[in-house]
Amino acid sequence: MTTDQFHTSSCTNLQGVLSRIIGCLVLFVTASAVTAEEPKVSDWNGFQKLDFAMAGNPGLIVKPKTAAAGNPWIWRTEFFGHEPQGDIALLAAGWHVAYYRVSNMYGSPKAIEMMDGFHAHVTKEFGLAKRATLEGFSRGGLYAVNFAAAHPGKTAALYLDAPVLDIRSWPGGKGKGKGDGGCWRQALEKFGLTEETAKDFKGNPLDYAAAVAKAGIPVISVCGDADSVVPFDENTKLFAERYRAAGGRIEVIVKPGVNHHPHSLKDPKPIVDFLLREALK
Repeated sequence: MTTDQFHTSSCTNLQGVLSRIIGCLVLFVTASAVTAEEPKVSDWNGFQKLDFAMAGNPGLIVKPKTAAAGNPWIWRTEFFGHEPQGDIALLAAGWHVAYYRVSNMYGSPKAIEMMDGFHAHVTKEFGLAKRATLEGFSRGGLYAVNFAAAHPGKTAALYLDAPVLDIRSWPGGKGKGKGDGGCWRQALEKFGLTEETAKDFKGNPLDYAAAVAKAGIPVISVCGDADSVVPFDENTKLFAERYRAAGGRIEVIVKPGVNHHPHSLKDPKPIVDFLLREALK
């Protein structure tokens, strides 16, 4: 084989190898991309519900009968359908309602990344407003605030209901609450923490209160002051103090003598009025 033949053969082989590598990369990227299947249509409290999956996780959109200007939406971050009176009232006002299940991830960076993919999909495919109101019930507070901290430009407002705002409070049980051992181990794993490093962890919603406040995101929170699961003093009370100190707008509705349940308000009008007033500015 001549020198020229050798180089030609080597280049040909190299091109073949590169082609195979590029082909594999394309397949990998394609398989990894966030995609959604055709929605399944059903009824939810008299409104059309569209269920679909993205990256193997279920998501949904509930459509109002007549959409309000700009297609505002409220995004339940956990426990869709639980105490839904606020969501139903907002649907009647022309808002969409959304949910995407990233359970057992405790608002970790991976969860926020997946939520951002969902946000990109529903704003494009359903034409929803670029800025969402996030609704954090209980541990859903971790997702709602951490998403707002990571993506303030995609967040219109926060509605937090008996929210977890420090994983050491729940599921850690390092304060007044009893915590949950299994969930605590999950949370440590999701954030790459140990019992020792968790003591100085700075990735909780409490740590982001000032930044979210300075981004101008209005917040309403509904809590029971006798919450033995997610103690008010360790979560919303501290968050509100930091939020106000940073110049943020936050309204806290305290339910005297109420434990972790029931969530929301029997009459959600104060919640709905706040969001209609503050989230659409």
